[in-house]
Amino acid sequence: MTTDIRKIAWIGTGVMGSPMAGHLMDAGYELTVHTRTKSKAQSLLDRGATWADTSAEAANGADVAISIVGFPGDVEQTHLGPTGTLAAENLPHVIVDMTTTRPSLAVQIFEAARSKGVGAVDAPVSGGDVGAREAKLSIMVGGEKPHVDLVMPLLQKMGKTVVHQGAAGCGQHTKMVNQILIATNMIGVCEGLLYARTAGLDPMTVIDSVGAGAAGSFSVNVLGPRMIKRDFDPGFFVEHFIKDLGIALDEAARMELSLPGLALARQLYEAVRAQGHVKLGTQALLLALEKLNGLA
Repeated sequence: MTTDIRKIAWIGTGVMGSPMAGHLMDAGYELTVHTRTKSKAQSLLDRGATWADTSAEAANGADVAISIVGFPGDVEQTHLGPTGTLAAENLPHVIVDMTTTRPSLAVQIFEAARSKGVGAVDAPVSGGDVGAREAKLSIMVGGEKPHVDLVMPLLQKMGKTVVHQGAAGCGQHTKMVNQILIATNMIGVCEGLLYARTAGLDPMTVIDSVGAGAAGSFSVNVLGPRMIKRDFDPGFFVEHFIKDLGIALDEAARMELSLPGLALARQLYEAVRAQGHVKLGTQALLLALEKLNGLA
């Protein structure tokens, strides 16, 4: 499949979507933008992006339509709804959903798109707000190779590691693996920092040591210092992480897998939700564990 991509429809300009779209504008692509709250797209509009009132309007005449929204229901409306991308009069060649959502929904979108002669790629990302701003995301891709090859130059403008995992839905399954790995790691980071603080150590100095060894991870090296500084602003929202853990648990149940660590992480993040912190970043797990230990 050879197509000259110039016009891109971009749907979703949140914490990650906005800088990701900005990288494509930096590369010279022409963007038409739609998002739920127009003010959140203002920085892109100021740079020359065109506003669209619906996803269908954004996708109309675009070469590729890309979305990164919030929840599975948002993804479904963005692409399959009455004003979704697949309702555009002049359909794009390929639609790419970069939201983390259900693998089964990725397959549903793929099949609906194929019935209209449109390609569909699922390409969820990992790397948080830092990865989005620095174009260093890891992007996990599912879909047919000709469509993946077509959009690969776009994905490479936003990510450092872009890997085609297989057929439609495989990108989302890989993202579930990613979230399972993060979930229990976040418990360990929070518990380790609480231990360091209670033992009278300087937590930042501790991170200098352990972050350079076998315990090093994005969670400890990037989110650990934020916890120490009491910076709980979202690089990735708690409410979105709870959504992801729920999807992973549902998929695990379907495959008859017992994943007790994942289940524990989900319960701890439900405690974060119960404390009213769903709009904070995932590092807010520390707040729930502090309260559990009487250290709040």
